[in-house]
Amino acid sequence: MKVAFTGLVFSVAALLTLGMVMLYSSSMTQVGAHYMILQLEWCVLGLAACAVAANLDYDLLRKFAWPIFGLAVLLLALVLKIGPIINHAQRWLVFHGLRFQPSELGKLALIILVAWYVARYQAQMHKFWRGLVIPPLMVAGMLALIFKEPDRGTTALLTAVTGAMLVLAGVRWRFLLPPSAAVVLSFAFYLWHDPMAGKRIFAWLNPEETKSGVGLQAYEAMLALGSGGLTGLGLGNGRQKLGFVPEHHTDFIFSIIGEELGLIGTLGVVLAFVVLVLCGLYIARHARDTFGTLLAFGLTILIGLQAVINIGVVTSALPNKGLPLPFISYGGSNLVVMLACVGVLLSIARHAPLGETWPEDQAETEAVPAPHFT
Repeated sequence: MKVAFTGLVFSVAALLTLGMVMLYSSSMTQVGAHYMILQLEWCVLGLAACAVAANLDYDLLRKFAWPIFGLAVLLLALVLKIGPIINHAQRWLVFHGLRFQPSELGKLALIILVAWYVARYQAQMHKFWRGLVIPPLMVAGMLALIFKEPDRGTTALLTAVTGAMLVLAGVRWRFLLPPSAAVVLSFAFYLWHDPMAGKRIFAWLNPEETKSGVGLQAYEAMLALGSGGLTGLGLGNGRQKLGFVPEHHTDFIFSIIGEELGLIGTLGVVLAFVVLVLCGLYIARHARDTFGTLLAFGLTILIGLQAVINIGVVTSALPNKGLPLPFISYGGSNLVVMLACVGVLLSIARHAPLGETWPEDQAETEAVPAPHFT
């Protein structure tokens, strides 16, 4: 466990450091150190949240699962009522110039609630009602509010994370096939009737034809990655950040890393996330109870899958989803929540049993064995 704890800390520290450096490099010609300073302020708040979460017993989250979930839903409803519309989306609450994205809190709240539910009803997760009907009804309200903003990327991300947690909990595959088919059909119906989503899919399939319009981001990002080569053009020497790649300091910062640090830099980022995910899964496997296992698994998949989607979008392996790269992209709400997730993972690692059994959860594990990875 010590190796996993240390590996998790070092991988997150490396990503945070690279993120600060690349934020300054990507925006120094437009706004100087403005974004980096703001990100540092959010980073201090996030590290404080990480430290508090790491030093508390994560079991407190089990007791407050519903209040945390209720607060997240309330904020998501509030943002649709009073939140300003920015870039055709209503996702932020603004207070004295500071913007907060409630859907980021919703990610953490949803994972805590699902982990609580599975830990309480794990013996019944193979049954139809407990395993298939109740969990979707429990989280449908939050996902609907996020989808309404609209934030399709976060909705898809949370759907995937929730599904993975339910599979780990023992829900039968035959129960998951009908809702999975319904989700696919609904998504296809949405693409058919949403002009912007359809344009993004078309741009993904035809980058050359759309490089001056909807596909501009992806096309310029590929140029940045290609021009970087193996070792890059050098830190600060990138050209695509000079107004060619939109949102180069947020969702598409990975392309600037590729241009300035080359393939070596991008592979280093991928390696750091691989280490983070492996450490998180190890912590989940050796947690002291079922709640800790599901919570660590959900948080790890959340961070890892969001990184995969972001890198996939920048490299044109996936259509544009609008998700930031954890710990690196500019964005205070995401940074604070991601660091809080790391703090919870560290708490689960700190409270893991030293041996194969543990007295605190002995009765529960005798009746219902904790999930395990195969």
